[in-house]
Amino acid sequence: MTNIPDEAVAHALAHRLVERRLAACVNVLPAVRSIYQWQGAIEEAVEVTMLAKTTPSRYPELEAEIRAGHPYEVPEIIALPIVAGLPAYLGWIASETRKDTNV
Repeated sequence: MTNIPDEAVAHALAHRLVERRLAACVNVLPAVRSIYQWQGAIEEAVEVTMLAKTTPSRYPELEAEIRAGHPYEVPEIIALPIVAGLPAYLGWIASETRKDTNV
């Protein structure tokens, strides 16, 4: 999960993540208002949330790609574990994120 400052950046990054098979799917959610403390001041920003579905083995590369395409000095990049899910869907994520594209 990451928040991006605008929809255009989010769409471009989401396409890169899927094209490079680092994520099987990326949801780009509608704008949210974030209120947070940064360098001693309360800040407020409108951001777009991205949810990228990947596997633990692809996470390091996914994180690196998000960092490379993210405009923030310290981007929010959070991995949430999948504790359960439809086996067919989880299999699809694994299949779509394999490095071997001849799957």
